[in-house]
Amino acid sequence: QVQLRESGGGLAQAGESLRLSCAASGRTFSRYAMRWYRQAPGKEREFVAAIRWTGGSTAYADSVKGRFTISRDTTKNTAYLQMNSLKPEDTAIYNCNASPSPSSIVSVTPFDYWGQGTQVTVSS
Repeated sequence: QVQLRESGGGLAQAGESLRLSCAASGRTFSRYAMRWYRQAPGKEREFVAAIRWTGGSTAYADSVKGRFTISRDTTKNTAYLQMNSLKPEDTAIYNCNASPSPSSIVSVTPFDYWGQGTQVTVSS
């Protein structure tokens, strides 16, 4: 009922910036939490950032706090992840996630919707 389309991934050098976009369509998601997760080869999926569609409250993983900014444009039904001061450790597949009524703003549930993923590669 909710479709997510991601864009903006690519190659960057350490210290550079990228902005990921997640365009949402389908049912209204005014009560949803919009999140970004990432997964690097050989590592578990990691929470990155979250924002509530209504109100705009945010949460960040400690590893990206101060470098990444999550936002949303309600007129465009799009969530963004601005990634500044990129590090090689940020290299991963990034997935957009839309979650209705999560236990917490960072919690994955069986009812979540996921985007297709976009690769971010940061070279040193």
